[in-house]
Amino acid sequence: MTMLTLTINGQPVEARRGQTVLEAASAAGIDIPTLCHHPQLKPIGACRICLVEIEKQRSLQPACTFPVAANLVVRTESPKAVSARKFALELLFSERNHFCMFCEMSGRCELQQLGYRYGLNHFMYPTYSRQFPVDTSSSHITLDHNRCVLCRRCLRACSELAANHTLDLCRRGAATMVSADMEAPLGQSSCIECGVCLDVCPTGALFDKRSAFMGKPDQLGRIQSVCSQCSLGCGIQIVSRNGFTLRIEGAWDSPVSAGLVCRKGRFDALYDDRVRIDSPLMKVNGEQIAVDWARALGTTASRLQQVNAGAMAVLTTTRATNEALSHLAALFLDSLGCFNAGILNKTAPALPGPGARLCDLSSSDCILVIGVDPARDGPVASFFVKRAVDSGARLIAVGRRCGALSAYADTVYEIDDVAAALAAVGAARKPIVIYGAAISRTTAAALRRLPEQVIFLPLQPGVNTTMAASIGLAGRADITAAKLLYIVAGEENQDFRWLLSGIRADAFVVVQASHGSDLTERADVVLPTAAWLERSGHLTNTEGRTQRVAAVRKPCGNSKQDWEILCDLGLQMGLGIGDLKAAVPASASHFG
Repeated sequence: MTMLTLTINGQPVEARRGQTVLEAASAAGIDIPTLCHHPQLKPIGACRICLVEIEKQRSLQPACTFPVAANLVVRTESPKAVSARKFALELLFSERNHFCMFCEMSGRCELQQLGYRYGLNHFMYPTYSRQFPVDTSSSHITLDHNRCVLCRRCLRACSELAANHTLDLCRRGAATMVSADMEAPLGQSSCIECGVCLDVCPTGALFDKRSAFMGKPDQLGRIQSVCSQCSLGCGIQIVSRNGFTLRIEGAWDSPVSAGLVCRKGRFDALYDDRVRIDSPLMKVNGEQIAVDWARALGTTASRLQQVNAGAMAVLTTTRATNEALSHLAALFLDSLGCFNAGILNKTAPALPGPGARLCDLSSSDCILVIGVDPARDGPVASFFVKRAVDSGARLIAVGRRCGALSAYADTVYEIDDVAAALAAVGAARKPIVIYGAAISRTTAAALRRLPEQVIFLPLQPGVNTTMAASIGLAGRADITAAKLLYIVAGEENQDFRWLLSGIRADAFVVVQASHGSDLTERADVVLPTAAWLERSGHLTNTEGRTQRVAAVRKPCGNSKQDWEILCDLGLQMGLGIGDLKAAVPASASHFG
């Protein structure tokens, strides 16, 4: 790595060859203001806010695109640079209707902050001369063209990060606007509502409807956590106020997703309107009644001690934390000797060799998708795949299960032609295979015979399936003969008819769940568990990476965290697994 020295504001600065002046200054702690620049996007030098004075250059240069060189002398706050920035800001304020008092982003708007920084206390040029449209057609996103400064961050994020290519510019001159699919309403366009445009917009042009006007930055709390809507484990920031969750943002420093979140993780998870179970329930004379924890746990413990291990069955959701799954295994598999245990979803088989990570897709020259639809089962993975295709990678899809990604594929093979697809993958230099639980045993065996340069990325169904499989909870339990069935349903929102049809009429059923369902109605005992925003612990994603999840509010009513219920049940039975509570760090919980 070649290092060189330049001077910024009289201070010697070490920089790597290939860096820009802005990157070198930022690394040295020297602030250069920007507007169109974002560290996750390719710089374009459009806004001219980062103009700096560089010796031996005839004019001011944008720091975000100007490369460093040895002995370069840079002045970031010279009178000439400051004057140019103020002029650019005055033009930006004059072009649209930037009346901060009525803007949702007031207080966290980058344009507003620059106005304060450079002392703009009035409009230098006429403004409010034209009204621009406001697009509210999207379910979750508002696009207010009156606030837009045409920085193009949203366009670049849509293309470079989500690789969806929905947004572009339309019209010309002062009439230029951000456009979705040739001026289609955003809600009727190809927008997938991943929301990355919301995270990069520097003004109030794009904002989340749910959290609009719900609080200023100093009134909000931000908690770093992990999305628990699929097995990818994308990093998120949970933005809340007084215990109410306002919105979900992507975490740019996430080692898994690098700031990306899909619609399910950003929006859908906050709109769960199912009825919560907030106290233990027991069936008495055929009718469920609310009881206290002591009675519910005592009854469950008593029934467990009366039933032979061979007559028990255990099923669990993979939405449970590592701590809950470990406690479940310790209680039922180790202490009670019940090995008729499984999970509520299927499992993708393990394949040999080092596992791939999402970030490896960026450098792959050939990607095979088989037995899974990433756009449905792990949408952020599909973003990484499309980015790789944009960079020249070849995408091969096998079968109809690949869904929306088939449209981006270089070749689509039928499942009968899987041998030809595997031959193409084996000939690539850096191939990656993305597969799911739908592959057959024959296909799995063929994948195991691929050359060693092929690496595999399983998209596991569920959420914490990797952890469940590692402790012996993979597969499906046989419930048909069970006299006692213990089900950790958690937040599962599925049709449980397949499960209910296999339960014996005289079976004693205990369900640990956060929401009411036909399954909880069948239960003899219902133990209310905390929802995803109310629990702390860890999840292991499909890459095998373990990450901490954080609670942002207290459990609803008298519900408890999933691992806590199992600990308390173990204590009721005198099995001594309650001391495992120490495995969950108290610092994982944040309330306020």
